Amino acid sequence: MLLAFACAAMFTLSSVAHAQKIDFAFGISTIDAPGASAANGVDHQAVSLTGGTYPGFSADFLLFHNLGFGGELYWKASQGTYFLASPPTPYRPLFWDFNAVYSPKLASHTYLEVVGGIGAQSTRFYCGLSCIDPFSGTNYASRNRFMGDFGGGIKFYPRGGWFIRPEARLYLVNNNQEFSSPRAVRYGISIGYTLR
Repeated sequence: MLLAFACAAMFTLSSVAHAQKIDFAFGISTIDAPGASAANGVDHQAVSLTGGTYPGFSADFLLFHNLGFGGELYWKASQGTYFLASPPTPYRPLFWDFNAVYSPKLASHTYLEVVGGIGAQSTRFYCGLSCIDPFSGTNYASRNRFMGDFGGGIKFYPRGGWFIRPEARLYLVNNNQEFSSPRAVRYGISIGYTLR
């Protein structure tokens, strides 16, 4: 009985291992969000997340057929200026998330990628020498907001395991009081590699 169980486990693990794929990618994006005029001044401030260049990294691991999980981190390359603070304060938003991934084949060398998951928008407000943490040496204070994200992309494989992926993500940020809306959309393109 133990031998039968061991054989069944080996067969299952070998078929799952055969179906595994790992993707690593680097991307460049931008953010589109409601403008400052959309804020009501009570729940949301008149500062929009729109614009800027957002570099980032992503990875996913497909375990079974076309299903798996992944994660990504994107941050604003340059600091914005939060004019509502006194004095105006530099800031930088970061978006990170963990997702379920579904990636079926559409055509030869072309795969769809649909993702959905949870994460956070972490906004760093830089304060110079006035708020240096004595333990970590950081000169910023972070505001972290829970978020959900949904989106997708299309992976084109021009050569071997290398792919190009145009992509979009909808971020729904809970209690996003620092900005004009709880909603932001990231559009971009990634270049990556698939290990099979």
